Amino acid sequence: MEENQNINPEENPEFVPENQEQLDHSDSIVKVNGMYKDWFLDYASYVILERAVPAIEDGFKPVQRRIMHSMKELDDGRYNKVANIIGHTMQYHPHGDASIGDAMVNIGQKDLLIDCQGNWGNILTGDGAAAPRYIEARLSKFAGDVVFSPKVTNWQLSYDGRKNEPIHLPVKFPLLLAQGGEGIAVGLSTKVLPHNFNELIDASIKILKGKPFTLYPDFPTAGIADVSNYNDGMRGGRVRVRAKISQLDKSTLVITQIPFATDTSKLIDSILKANEKGKIKIKKIEDNTAAEVEILVHLPSGVSPDKMIDALYAFTDCESSLAPLGCVIENCNKPLFIGVSDMLKISTNRTVNILKRELEIQLDELETKWHFANLEKIFIREEMYIDFKLYSDRESLYEYLYKRFEPFKKILIRNIEDEDLQKLTQIPMIRITRFDSDKADDAIAKLEADIEQVKHHLANLIDFAIDYFTTLKEKYGKGRERQTELRSFDTIEATKVVLRNTKLYVNREEGFIGTSLKKDEYVADCSDIDDVIVFLRDGKMIITKVDDKKFVGKDIIHIAVFDKNDKRTIYNMIYRDGKSGASFVKRFNVSGVTRDKEYDLTQEKPGSQVLYFSANPNGEAEVVTILLRQVGSVKKLKWDVDFAEILIKGRGSKGNTVSKYPIKRIELKEKGISTLRPRKIWFDDTVQRLNVDGRGELLGEFKPNDRLLIINQSGKVKTIIPELTTHFDDDMIVLEKWKPSKPISAIYYDGEKDRYYVKRFVIENENKEEIFISEHEKSQLEIVSTDWKPMAEIIFSKVKGVQKDNLLVNLEEFIAVKGIKALGNQLTTDKIRQINLLEPEPEKMEVKNEENISEDIKTDLEDDGQITLSLD
Repeated sequence: MEENQNINPEENPEFVPENQEQLDHSDSIVKVNGMYKDWFLDYASYVILERAVPAIEDGFKPVQRRIMHSMKELDDGRYNKVANIIGHTMQYHPHGDASIGDAMVNIGQKDLLIDCQGNWGNILTGDGAAAPRYIEARLSKFAGDVVFSPKVTNWQLSYDGRKNEPIHLPVKFPLLLAQGGEGIAVGLSTKVLPHNFNELIDASIKILKGKPFTLYPDFPTAGIADVSNYNDGMRGGRVRVRAKISQLDKSTLVITQIPFATDTSKLIDSILKANEKGKIKIKKIEDNTAAEVEILVHLPSGVSPDKMIDALYAFTDCESSLAPLGCVIENCNKPLFIGVSDMLKISTNRTVNILKRELEIQLDELETKWHFANLEKIFIREEMYIDFKLYSDRESLYEYLYKRFEPFKKILIRNIEDEDLQKLTQIPMIRITRFDSDKADDAIAKLEADIEQVKHHLANLIDFAIDYFTTLKEKYGKGRERQTELRSFDTIEATKVVLRNTKLYVNREEGFIGTSLKKDEYVADCSDIDDVIVFLRDGKMIITKVDDKKFVGKDIIHIAVFDKNDKRTIYNMIYRDGKSGASFVKRFNVSGVTRDKEYDLTQEKPGSQVLYFSANPNGEAEVVTILLRQVGSVKKLKWDVDFAEILIKGRGSKGNTVSKYPIKRIELKEKGISTLRPRKIWFDDTVQRLNVDGRGELLGEFKPNDRLLIINQSGKVKTIIPELTTHFDDDMIVLEKWKPSKPISAIYYDGEKDRYYVKRFVIENENKEEIFISEHEKSQLEIVSTDWKPMAEIIFSKVKGVQKDNLLVNLEEFIAVKGIKALGNQLTTDKIRQINLLEPEPEKMEVKNEENISEDIKTDLEDDGQITLSLD
């Protein structure tokens, strides 16, 4: 193969051309880098302006605009084959049928501009549309009302110069914000998220009224969205979207809504991959999606549904993050980066201008009709047509007519022109002979009324625009309510919800840890994303990631899976400072560390050694006995140290002195109890989560063994340890701190016996969820109360026109506390229309000694003051 011989003679003076003709052509050579620079810029500009980015004026990309224009040209009220529409659009669009077909399906699936017939695919499942020859389409009524107005449209020649196409369509609605849009051009991209139809109209009306407004996305796949960092849809913003997951039963989760920009197939694939990687553990998954999403996730026994919901959000496409980027084309020639609020303002102002132009055109047409109607009336009434035979040419005839109309110029609104006279001379004689002056006056009066109305609209243009938007909402807004629920999300820590599907082992003497050391000491279950905290005998501490096998240091005294946000685990330690120094005691927690960095918990002297160490998950403080070696005249060789008396400080603290003499050994004398304060827990109804940050309603202060009481509308009751990751059912009606001896009162309808019953009970099995109403399918819970003395109002139905007086029932007096499975006492034999729970009566008790007051009553006295005590 010969080498390429494109050599520049100026750069290579030794090169001698074979003939002079080669030199003559050297002046026309263009360097490749020059061509690349010019051509690439042209290409980039074309892709940005003509393909990928929508225009701010009408919200369409060029292919979308050409599709809509073609559908308008083909519109006869009937459906057209999509293949036919694609072929017609190719007269305007130079990029082939595939790009047109894909763009048309995309518009059709948004259910706004195109009335679709046939299989247009499914945005929920990701199924594609049928071939264009099998599906049909026509313009929707909404598109006919808001997209087209030929009289105010500006036109340009198509790419081949044979047709006229609109530069922009006169869209009178923020289509780009309603449908959303995205595209990747050369050097930039755009991603405008879809917004709610009715909310856009409401916001446009607020703009016209000068009121503030906010816009947040609303997705056709519904789901849940956190828009706290939306940033008005501009660069740098983020929208977190989640699937809607609920607990169907103890072993089944159901996904009923999915995040935007995904589909059920992708979602299921992500769940299966997470299961294969061991992040989650599921039994099987079923996809029952049809018109609505229904994905059943079956869990194996022993897997917490609450924890699994968080794990699905953490490790699968059930949660994703969207990065909006508001980029549009302005004035057909440059990209503009803009927020959705400004997009809506521009769209609203453009709608007002289009309405104004339409009104001005309508006014001109009405005035033209009024002008000619009056000319015709005068022409026939004055019998100007009789003398036509006296004039042989047009000029003399027009001169005659101008003179005849001269006395009537004052009543006309514009000058008479030759075109007016031409129309008058072409009026058929039969129309003249049948001319009805009264009907003509009525028609003129109607035109005058229409002219006044249009002038009124022009004079009150903003009010007219507000009425226009209001009419749009009334006509097309039904069924377009918000689908996506807006909610603030808690950040899910993957390490807290990941499936711990492997085991961590340790070789303490050799200093190795890992998941492959199966012959060594078992530590705990873990996952491959967990961190491990390790304490060594020499006082060193290190936090490192789980691995198959890793050396961390010899003589390990404690190892555990590490939670960086755990502030309640307290480490109690006694160490010797150096080889023969004094011993010190300290209590500390561990947070804010760097992975794989070695920390010294002693005073960093050589030979330092940990003499006693314990890890306490709830801040427990034990009592230990110190035994000294017999040294000289030391008399006190034994005493106790209570860790409860030691303040909790940072891990770098020196600690308190235990003894300056050598310690023989340290013995555990007494196990400790928590020295941490009870933890205050709140319930945030917005996110349906517990928290310790003061958000929402305070549930109380919780000690380690305290529990929450949960009652659902379905008649189920249970108690749980208050964990911050707990999920709550939608039908939860009671959530409060559980007081074991405090009875629960309920009135329920028994579907089998067709009677209302009253029961009072206490929970006997705190670790079991139980149902306290009958399990007949028609049974239902009417009211439930955890007050000491609840009151209910019974409203009876009319019987033969007679209304029985309402009945007040003190549930405490009505029935004694019985077992949770007891049927209860029948409330009444009369027909009941309604049952209301009233404010409880304050309980008054007289006791002789404070010791007789139960702890629950004391707590209620402190919490709500409902109980009045008289103490001697």
